[in-house]
Amino acid sequence: MASADFETFIHGGGVTVPRLARAIGLMMVLGLTATTNLHATGRALALGGLPQSGISSLLAVHGRLAPVTGTGTGTGTEKASATDSPPIAATAAAAPAGAAAAPPLPPEAVVPAQRGALPVGKGIWIWLAEQAEGGDPAAIVSRAVDVGLTHLYVRTASLREGFYAAEFLDRLLPVAHAAGIRVYAWDFPYLDDPGGDVRRAVAAISHTTPDGHRVDGYVADIELPSMGVNVTPETARAFGQGLRQAVGANYPLIACVPRPDPGLDYPFADVVADFDAIAPMVYWLNRDPHDDIAGAMRDLGGFGKPILPIGQAYDGGPEGGRRGVPPREELIRFMQTGDDFGAPAVSWWSWQHADQEAWDAIRDAAEFRLPSGDPAGFGRSQVQAYQTLLSSLGFAVPITGVWEGPTTEAVAAYQRAARVDPTGVIDTVTRTLLLTPFAPPIQPTG
Repeated sequence: MASADFETFIHGGGVTVPRLARAIGLMMVLGLTATTNLHATGRALALGGLPQSGISSLLAVHGRLAPVTGTGTGTGTEKASATDSPPIAATAAAAPAGAAAAPPLPPEAVVPAQRGALPVGKGIWIWLAEQAEGGDPAAIVSRAVDVGLTHLYVRTASLREGFYAAEFLDRLLPVAHAAGIRVYAWDFPYLDDPGGDVRRAVAAISHTTPDGHRVDGYVADIELPSMGVNVTPETARAFGQGLRQAVGANYPLIACVPRPDPGLDYPFADVVADFDAIAPMVYWLNRDPHDDIAGAMRDLGGFGKPILPIGQAYDGGPEGGRRGVPPREELIRFMQTGDDFGAPAVSWWSWQHADQEAWDAIRDAAEFRLPSGDPAGFGRSQVQAYQTLLSSLGFAVPITGVWEGPTTEAVAAYQRAARVDPTGVIDTVTRTLLLTPFAPPIQPTG
């Protein structure tokens, strides 16, 4: 029998055998159950595009999954449009291997989706997809879950090739979103043609997988002139304003910028003006990571935007630093300092460069974990992370790092929108809802 003939369709739903095997394998790796990541409607299951009816029936036979019944108000995987995104039916994200599964969500719960979410917690950058676990989405997500990542940054385009990541996103997004991991697209705008840079960004932002997923936000990595970037106040403003007009006020945009330095000729104010958050590249090379991240947080704090530092998990030797990936103690100190200064998220450059010691440090760090329960037990940066996330989702609260009445009120407002008990406390259900990925609204204004 020819391989094409063997890849027959199951239940007439368009599921090939290899695709089914990948999805079942991923479910086993991540320990998914009937309450963890099955779409509540008859749309595609968020695991490789499998129809829900087919996989529910097949896995139920083997005792791994009860058939899914009931309906919801949507799946959170609608096509990109210029209208408000409706609330989406909520499902609990997968727990790391060996950890307790997330509790079942109330059947009436939805994920408020009027604004896209900024990153919180721990993340890492993927430059070349094939050098991240061989480009295997199941392996990428399994490792991300194991080390406690909440988000990934994936390069999606280049000046020469344009938007090239459609096939990888089609495979990655359903799997990552099924595990509760947000995925942000990133690219280098060279600013010789800001309009062209905007169009390339919008191609990634608006790309919709066959089963309805989109990226959770976009990062513009705007480098120095020494990197060949025509960054001036005029080109930076043209790009930022054009991109914001193309996606609207409710789409999360992040500006990735160099670490501020007194001798640096870089128009920070113009670069970040139209973005929701700032991600400085804090690569300390042969310096102290504490000093570098503290300085970046201080120097960029005046813009009044969340600061999401990017740390060094690569060999700095070729750039004049110490040879090799920074040791564990430096990586931990970087996270501790970011936590001390109230960063809501931290990430690392990059997946393909990090060694095992770096991965272990990211996993083991107590910082940038998002707890549930009594807020009296939350640290300042944990409170600040939740305040940042709530505000980015449209439930504005002053980002102070102190849990007071306005934060309780914002949580209760979110809970009411999510159709759960408005306690004003981050319980496990609320935490799950807050961290559930969905397609951010795209609402062009120009």
